[in-house]
Formats: sequence, structure tokens, C-alpha cells
Amino acid sequence: MDKQKTWETYASAWKAESREEKIALFSQSMNENVVYTDPLIQTETWDDLLQYMLDFHQQVDGGHFVTTYFMSHHNKCLAKWNMCDREGHILGEGISIGEYNDEGQLVSATGFFELPE
Repeated sequence: MDKQKTWETYASAWKAESREEKIALFSQSMNENVVYTDPLIQTETWDDLLQYMLDFHQQVDGGHFVTTYFMSHHNKCLAKWNMCDREGHILGEGISIGEYNDEGQLVSATGFFELPE
């Protein structure tokens, strides 16, 4: 799987509404020991990331991320994105850095975004 397709599969897990859908997308895009980090949290297991995503949906109904720019090299990637609500309205923007293993799975994803004041 190419890096951008893997990234988009991972990003689609943020939009998926059910636990089962998210886990299926995790298995297609991420190593089981993936480390996710953003200004609010660091997770080191699928279970912790899954709970964080489910909590996100409680805060932002239908919240998801749309990649606006993607670049990769040497098993690393940079993605610019918009955070959108269910209707597609842009609520914020950010940048993420990903790292892949030799099998093409994400082993880390680090998000950067401004926190509300």
C-alpha cells in the first residue's frame, strides 16, 4: 500500500462512527504498537487511541479530518489537514507527521494544532 493511501485509511478512522469500523481501519493502516501524539494526549495502544477518537466524536459531532496536502519520503510523511464537522464546515487546521515501518504501516502519528484559548 502506498504511503498516502495508508495515511488516508488512518485518517478515515477518525470519521468512522463505530468502534468496529475504526478497528478495521486501524488493522489496514497501523502497527498495533502505534504511538499517537498531539498537544492533548499521547497514546501507545490501539485501545487508547480508539477511546480518544470516540471521545473526539462526543465533542465534535461527525468530526473528521480532510487531508489538503501530503508528502512522504524515507518512511516518513507530512500531512496538512482541515478538521471538519459532519456538514464539512472547517473548524480548524493542523499538520501531522507520520512514520511507517518497512511493511508500510504507521508506527507513529504526531499532530500539531493550535489549542483554543
